[in-house]
Amino acid sequence: MIGNDIVDLQLAKEQSDWTRKGFLDKQFSEVEQQIIVKAENPFQQVWLFWSMKEAAYKCYTQLNQKRFFAPKKLRCKMRSSNEGIVTFEEHVFYTFSKINAQFIHSLAKQSLQQRSICSDFLIDNNVGESQYVKSQILANFPKNTILKKDNFGVPSLYEKQKLPTAISLTHHGNYGGFAYLKY
Repeated sequence: MIGNDIVDLQLAKEQSDWTRKGFLDKQFSEVEQQIIVKAENPFQQVWLFWSMKEAAYKCYTQLNQKRFFAPKKLRCKMRSSNEGIVTFEEHVFYTFSKINAQFIHSLAKQSLQQRSICSDFLIDNNVGESQYVKSQILANFPKNTILKKDNFGVPSLYEKQKLPTAISLTHHGNYGGFAYLKY
């Protein structure tokens, strides 16, 4: 299974006040809050943890067909400035993040050995966010491949039958991303 999440940092700055009372308490563990407060760039650390949690959540949803909102229960630990581990219950997800001034894009997977493809891009707003993200991932597969989401919002690829692939789509503001893993 695979997950990914992207955060448009300019949009996050405009729409989300992470410094407001109670925000950190609702989203992050005590340890994560301490890391955020001590970080050289607390704003960036908040959205790095957020994107790691979202990417791991997408992996978990693919595995368990269960949706929930409990970001505080997903626990982040950094292995380096752009690599981390997210744990939830007995599950462990390894994350890899691309961080720049425009966005943070995180990929999560169950194993370090899983070979995955991950890409991020600027959204073409003339096409529409969702449609553009779908077109970007479908460009990597044969022309007659289609994308369908199940009742839990988990996407799958089909070419006559379901392909042996795990995929994840994301978009936020001006940016989109995808990740896939072939079995």
